[in-house]
Amino acid sequence: MSVDHPCVVTIDHRSRPRVLFSGTKLVEVDLPVGSKVLYPKKPMAGLSDPDAAVRYALNHPLGTPPLYAKLRPGMRVTIAIDDLSMPLPPMKGPDCRQRVLEPVIEMLDQHGIDDIELIIAVAFHRHMTADEIKHVVGPRVFNRFYPERLYNHDAEKPGGLTYLGTTDDGIEVEVNARAAASDLVIYVNLTFVPMNGGYKSLGTGLVGYRTLRGHHNPSSVRMSGSYMEPKRSELNRRMVNVGKLIEEKLDVFHIETTVNNRMFDKPLDILGKNEDDLSTLEWQGLRALVKTLDKLPQPARQAIFEKVPAPYDMIGVFAGACEPVHDAILEKCHQQLLVPIDGQFDVVVFPIPYISPYNVGSFLNPLLVSVMAEGYLHNLHRGAPLLKKGGTMIILHPCSDIFDREQHPAYTEFFHKLLTQTRDAMELHKRFEGEFRRHPGYIQQYRTGKAYHPVHPFYMWYWGENGRQHRGRVIVVGADNEYVPGILGYETASSMGDALRMAKETGPADPSLACFRICPVLMADVNPEPPPPAIEADAD
Repeated sequence: MSVDHPCVVTIDHRSRPRVLFSGTKLVEVDLPVGSKVLYPKKPMAGLSDPDAAVRYALNHPLGTPPLYAKLRPGMRVTIAIDDLSMPLPPMKGPDCRQRVLEPVIEMLDQHGIDDIELIIAVAFHRHMTADEIKHVVGPRVFNRFYPERLYNHDAEKPGGLTYLGTTDDGIEVEVNARAAASDLVIYVNLTFVPMNGGYKSLGTGLVGYRTLRGHHNPSSVRMSGSYMEPKRSELNRRMVNVGKLIEEKLDVFHIETTVNNRMFDKPLDILGKNEDDLSTLEWQGLRALVKTLDKLPQPARQAIFEKVPAPYDMIGVFAGACEPVHDAILEKCHQQLLVPIDGQFDVVVFPIPYISPYNVGSFLNPLLVSVMAEGYLHNLHRGAPLLKKGGTMIILHPCSDIFDREQHPAYTEFFHKLLTQTRDAMELHKRFEGEFRRHPGYIQQYRTGKAYHPVHPFYMWYWGENGRQHRGRVIVVGADNEYVPGILGYETASSMGDALRMAKETGPADPSLACFRICPVLMADVNPEPPPPAIEADAD
């Protein structure tokens, strides 16, 4: 084993097998000698006193007066809060949002402000349950405000949105009516990856379909180099335009936090380590976990990972105007996430874990498998994709034909009825999105239950569009059927060795290979043109 960077390992004949996620299972995989494996960085140290850091940020904001200077008795204040889609999995309490909300509300109380409402900015995500909200905001805030003054944004509520205007590029902007009528809007973010936070917050979380359709569409994703790299993202550019228009009309004070990547507590923290660095005892424990998970039924495996919250630590908090706050948070995100690597690869292996932003508390259905592969994991890069144009993507997941009836009812119809007709994102957008957007049954499930909005599966398919336009083949290892991968346009292989032999059929005879060893989360900082090899001097 050789090491190019502490988080980039080159496989040699002495290397142990890699232990990779395949849904809720873990599998041992032997990679060819010369393969590169990207590991997450070690978790950064958390802030020594996060509560003091929050108070400092409120009183020393970036680009705007302190929060207390904006307050006056009798004003109307709305606090918007990021939903449970980030971080993954949900963090151990107290959540960063609780740490922010408690001193903010204390400050509002001290200034004689009692017209306060808190809105979970879910957009078209599913509504959070009472227990989920309580975990995010903390029991003190929950008991005081829920449910009359602490609730989920309802993008389909009659009269619930206020039109603010149209951006220069034609996006109609409407925002939650309560927020629009407020003297001050405070947005509380937990930014986990670079596509979160900033102007995206209000322009996505508290809007409706008229606004979302302006940036959540196939063309904006196709035109994005990576939607995790804001400067190369058309999706981000459009969301920035929406956010700027909103902030021309509303007074908005941003508070953004971010966390390290301490996803697993002991003893599961071995899942984030290089297998070759494990002690003999740790390696034996990891292999025992692989075998144990293989014997358990799917719900039990899911419970092992989901029931234990992640021990994330807050590593940054900034408050004030949108742009300087978000820039400061992005710098912290990059410090934790970016792993530099030279060159692109003919084949990239993406293990697909059990969780995504859109299945908290449910199984990762086949549509979300495609979102993770061609959307999130493909886009978790800066500079250039890890995969060469037209290269082969190998993913590990059972691809079971399982859809949660409570959370993903519209997904089932989208997958089995629409994708079997066409996988073309533009055709799906033009032919079917309008019909689903008005589906009364699905909308009722979104408004009163735990269902994602009926347009959400369309957005998920669009989310993988630049990955689909970039890659060549997708080969699934570990699928329990051929039907689901076939609908997605994927092929199947019985083993990693078979998948690599298939990749050689349409690619180089000796393909370069990288494995994106997630979880925890990381981003590939790709230099597409690696430096030439050093020339050794002749011996005397």
